[in-house]
Amino acid sequence: IKPSGALKDGQELSHSLVVLGNLNPLVNEWISELSEKSSPSAAASVGGKIVPLGSYWLRAHTKGGGRDVVSVAPRHIERSDSFQSFFEILKHQEEIKNLRAVEDAYVPAVKFEFDGVEIDLMFARPSVQTVSDNLDLGDDWHLRSLDMRCILSLNGEVANEMLHLVLKEENFRLTLCAIKLIYSNLLGFLGGVSCTMLVARTCPLYSKALASALVNKLSFFFFKMVRAIVYFNLQKEVTLLEVVLHIRFMWATFSSTLNYMAEF
Repeated sequence: IKPSGALKDGQELSHSLVVLGNLNPLVNEWISELSEKSSPSAAASVGGKIVPLGSYWLRAHTKGGGRDVVSVAPRHIERSDSFQSFFEILKHQEEIKNLRAVEDAYVPAVKFEFDGVEIDLMFARPSVQTVSDNLDLGDDWHLRSLDMRCILSLNGEVANEMLHLVLKEENFRLTLCAIKLIYSNLLGFLGGVSCTMLVARTCPLYSKALASALVNKLSFFFFKMVRAIVYFNLQKEVTLLEVVLHIRFMWATFSSTLNYMAEF
């Protein structure tokens, strides 16, 4: 994989960091402007930020791949604002091309190219008055009162949990890159999140295996799973952790049995 140039090089990674660094002030200024209408005195301190998600956060992204990021805003900012007022701000940025809003998607996002970098920008508003730099989005308490679309937008935070399950992170990343170069939902296979979960499930089973062996083991594991579903009608989920039902929030993590929408 490395000799073929499929992995991102240092220059491309540095450019991505610069682009995200330029996007973050736009989000902060937008949130501040909206906050002035409701509370001028608090507008300067409400805060806001963008958080990288998925493969980019895992450092398992391939060359030319896009970036999944979420704009995190305080609770008085509406989702519709990100598709209206913030969309207008992005429209007037010279570096941004191919700007489009996909508001009716399962996970709504604003898609665009920022200085040559493809970005899928989602939106979430935790139940907080201010968004600080050290806000822990993995804390379930911040997810109270969120609608399902906000929760789905923050689903990339699951990547943090996945890294805790693997002993050798570099093998996990390289295996995931290899799988993503072979399989994709555009080709009729599983999507990125599903592939990531399969890799995270396979790595602990063969903790001493190198990435080349893990790719082979994952293919065998996936074949057995498909055969069980097709021939024996055994629809058992691939789980990484014990399924936890959040009675307080009325949603479940890692489960399409308790949360049927997770199947789609």
